[in-house]
Amino acid sequence: MTMTVGDYVIERLYQWGVRRIYGYPGDGINGVFGALNRANEKIRFIQARHEEMAAFMAAADAKFNGGLGVCISTSGPGASHLLTGLYDARLDHMPVLAITGQQARTAIGGHYQQELDLVSMFKDVAGAFVQQASAPAQVRHLIDRAVRIAVGERRVTAIVLPNDLQEMEYSEPPRAHGTLRSGIGYVKPKVVPYDADLQRAAEVLNAGKKIAMLIGAGALHAADEVTAVADKLGAGVAKALLGKAALPDDLPWVTGAIGLLGTEVSHQLMTECDTLLMVGSGFPYAEFMPEEGQARGVQIDLKPEMLSIRYPMEVNLHGDAAETLRALLPLLEHKTDRSWRETIEKARAEWDKTLEKRAMASADPINPQRVAFELSPRLPDRAIVTSDSGSCANWYARDVKLRRGMMGSLSGGLASMGAAVPYAIAAKFCHPDRAVVAMVGDGAMQMNNMAELITVAKYWKEWQNTQWICCVFNNEDLNQVTWEQRVMEGDPKFEASQDIPNVPYHRFAESIGLKGLYVDREDRIEAAWDEAFAADRPVLIEFKTDPNVPPLPAHLKLEQVKKYASALLQGDPDEGGIIVQSAKQALSKVLPGHKKDDDRR
Repeated sequence: MTMTVGDYVIERLYQWGVRRIYGYPGDGINGVFGALNRANEKIRFIQARHEEMAAFMAAADAKFNGGLGVCISTSGPGASHLLTGLYDARLDHMPVLAITGQQARTAIGGHYQQELDLVSMFKDVAGAFVQQASAPAQVRHLIDRAVRIAVGERRVTAIVLPNDLQEMEYSEPPRAHGTLRSGIGYVKPKVVPYDADLQRAAEVLNAGKKIAMLIGAGALHAADEVTAVADKLGAGVAKALLGKAALPDDLPWVTGAIGLLGTEVSHQLMTECDTLLMVGSGFPYAEFMPEEGQARGVQIDLKPEMLSIRYPMEVNLHGDAAETLRALLPLLEHKTDRSWRETIEKARAEWDKTLEKRAMASADPINPQRVAFELSPRLPDRAIVTSDSGSCANWYARDVKLRRGMMGSLSGGLASMGAAVPYAIAAKFCHPDRAVVAMVGDGAMQMNNMAELITVAKYWKEWQNTQWICCVFNNEDLNQVTWEQRVMEGDPKFEASQDIPNVPYHRFAESIGLKGLYVDREDRIEAAWDEAFAADRPVLIEFKTDPNVPPLPAHLKLEQVKKYASALLQGDPDEGGIIVQSAKQALSKVLPGHKKDDDRR
């Protein structure tokens, strides 16, 4: 049987190790889809409900599986729909390949239906490599380069295939001038700085008395090395959100998240340290770092462009996190004075008590913090947790405690709404034996995540472990933005922009064959989680949560306090609930006309 260009694309991807492609069909990519069908599931096609969700799934596949994520779409709107998910991959440094259709080569340039200049459109998100094929003999090196660049540079790449080319008979490049004969294969190199640079870094770290470490996604596979270095230096370790799973939260010197979603003890770690070791993190908010000049800095990152752009580092080490820490460790002196570590551990223990008090404070009807707090002890070993952007990310960051062997992620650099459910779907395809939990706000559910529950309904019966839970925080409010308006802008809640419809999400889940649970009482939270994990199918739990529980930074600046008070003085529509919940969350001191009341903390 004649091999078409479409057949060759699938075969070449298979040779590169691709086993899943996420996407949605259309006539602009029919030639490749026909090849997928003929390949008899050598490569599995996963049908999303929308191309944006397929791109999110590809990004999550790369995160949770450690390899190349691949998504596919038709031409025109199918291709443009991919962009948000691809930007998510790009900003989180994930290797993703997008394959899209295009109109016939003879029609291009003729203002044809669904004709977009796709190479130009993808040029930013896939700037490392984006090409449109024009001849069968060209396809071989386009695939080889796209995959190798994506994996080797941890970037997004794209290939555009005109629909008439997909149906043509494939021919290997001739041995002639102007042709290329590429090959497959890529092995990750060992990237370690020179000995002299490691020695300079060790000198800085050995001189420090109060050492703080900040780790991110680059440290996800360096838990043992981070632990060994932290123990030797007597350091406390804060985690950027993408690095939440890098170290287990039960270690007493791990201070948790940093920044707007962070903890009081992480804030203390950064404001009191005299030395900062940053490993594999592009944490964006420089104002949460030590003040310039306060601390000497050492940074390790595999991406040289990420070095010394958040804090002026004294030593910048371009290298893999695990390999570089392993090489650095013998050069470090064991800190015999453990007073700094003890200070951090004591602060961490106090913060844990504060978190529990905040989670257990009553709300109307449910405190969202308690939903996440009660989830933590019920997570099975090796569970995977995904979070959406919005106020639910606060509770994921602070209240969910990941143990060793667990995984977790969200849209980090892009912070896009709508990623939690597609992330959780891809996690299940990567690890069908693991329990998966998605934490989602009602805004993201309405935007695009409800539709992807249909994808869950389509595939769940083939999953080895059917524990897949979508936790929806239903507060009828675009809550994170509401609080940002109050605290950052000093404006009261703008109801026209912030109020969203009350939707029975649990009933929708039931209507498509999943299990739905509705919880509007705090004494039902624990039982609902237990019932969900014991169910024989995927579950959506709808928690009716209080929008007035403030997802505020662990440390409020004076300017934020003034703006928060200003928003209340202007007459916020939820003023009464805000005052009550702010008092319960130990924020009564920021309220106009209210004194700090220790009895309500």
